[in-house]
Amino acid sequence: MGYPPPTRTALPLALALATSLAACGGGDGDGGGGTPPAPPEPVARSCQLESFADVQIPAARITAVSSVPAGTYRPADSRQDLNDVPAFCRIDAVAMPTAGSRIDFQLWVPEGASWNGKLVTTGNGGYSPALSYGDMAYAMRQGYAVLGGDTGHQTEDMLWGVSNPEKIIDWGSRSINAITVAGKQLLTQLRGTAANRAYYLGCSTGGHQGFAEAQRYPEDFDGIIAGAPGNNRTALNIEFMWRFRSNRPANDNLTQFLTSAKLRLITDRAVAACDTLDGVADGVIDDPRACSADKFDVASLLCTAGDAADCLTPDQLGSARNIYQGPRNPRTKAQLYPGWPVGSESGWSGYMGSTEPVRADFWRYWVFDNPQWDWWKFDFDRDVSYAYAKIAPLVDQTSADLSAFKARGGKLMVYHGWSDPVVSAYDSIGYYDRVLAAQGSRASLDEFYRLLLVPGMGHCSGGPGATTLRADGDAAPDPGRDILAAMDRWVEQGKPPDDFVASRTAGGSVQRTRPLCAYPKQAAYRGTGAPDDAANYICR
Repeated sequence: MGYPPPTRTALPLALALATSLAACGGGDGDGGGGTPPAPPEPVARSCQLESFADVQIPAARITAVSSVPAGTYRPADSRQDLNDVPAFCRIDAVAMPTAGSRIDFQLWVPEGASWNGKLVTTGNGGYSPALSYGDMAYAMRQGYAVLGGDTGHQTEDMLWGVSNPEKIIDWGSRSINAITVAGKQLLTQLRGTAANRAYYLGCSTGGHQGFAEAQRYPEDFDGIIAGAPGNNRTALNIEFMWRFRSNRPANDNLTQFLTSAKLRLITDRAVAACDTLDGVADGVIDDPRACSADKFDVASLLCTAGDAADCLTPDQLGSARNIYQGPRNPRTKAQLYPGWPVGSESGWSGYMGSTEPVRADFWRYWVFDNPQWDWWKFDFDRDVSYAYAKIAPLVDQTSADLSAFKARGGKLMVYHGWSDPVVSAYDSIGYYDRVLAAQGSRASLDEFYRLLLVPGMGHCSGGPGATTLRADGDAAPDPGRDILAAMDRWVEQGKPPDDFVASRTAGGSVQRTRPLCAYPKQAAYRGTGAPDDAANYICR
């Protein structure tokens, strides 16, 4: 039996009280049926804990308030220096959407007139409780108040989810809503005025969290930026197990067929065969779907005289083919998770697992409640059905119904690297296509949704392509080159990010720029002018 669906965070106190009075025919104090008096306007407070002594936030409490001077800042639980941050007020708090919840979060608010009146909530990575301090500093340099939380657990392991479905729900579905609802109220109390816009920014699990917001809590944000979203979480972990088993002899945890060197060989040969299909030799396959078997077939690397550095043995070839294919149900042949684009192979090694599948604890503790669980006995038919019944309702964010988010005026930007070896770009395309079908027309979808596929980008960043999507350190970035500024312009001015330009930098200088065309369009070289200049490309 599956767990009950995630519950929503309690309504803000003022709204809950107004709703209660309305339901009871509340009066104006004289026994009549008049309108109750409006609550007093909030008054700005100083950045001191004592200043918040009378503040009551439903399902949350403040734990500390401190002033941080401008300059370089390193949070106590981080080894990362955050440079050039403005002076800000830091509020530490805990959100408690259920009795078993504890979601630690921080609100950072630039001092004085440096606050732009808007809020950005940031997401997380993997199953870690670490706040995305780099993203928080990036948004705050542009004048935003920023929020970050630990998703509802405080340790790096996954034991916190054992026999604790509410904590799993906090991580997989609810924590961003909980900290955003509470954080908005804290911000109003601190500055005496509410934020006039709220945006979300996250990648990987952060992208997953962004999808949870669009699907489950459509009122939270005016705009959501979701990179490489791991929203199809159960299926993603099925793929990690499939990849582990595909790369080993049966019941052998130590012997791997494909080494890092062999994976690099496959990528190098694929790029050599397909790099210039877009008319430009730049070491990047712009659209791996164009790199078809007649252009590059991994079977062409089959060794003819024993194993060697420049070829694949039959076992290595079989492993590569299985991973390209992606996991399938052995009985129905149904695809359980998409396969992988050509050109992503060199990154596969980090997710092959060393002595056990990546995210084995997801299955060991959360699904099967068995510390001795054996992944070699996993049945890609029966056990998949069991996992979808038990854990998927708590963590998966796959609904294609975004009608409520669209109706409130929300905008969704999804970006995904074609060379991502962790979350398949094909999964983001598949989700986009399902939302398109739900909307009924591309014109209807284009009102609020953009998918940006980034040639050569790995997982969230990096890779040989033009993969820089933000002007970090620029207080007033060009919205055509900075993803947060582009979202703000889309929401405020109604101009979608169809002119977005990604960059490749080295040594502090820009080496290459490329337009990022909204899917299904692609950047095409005009045939004249410098191929490293985005001005010489057109989206078509």
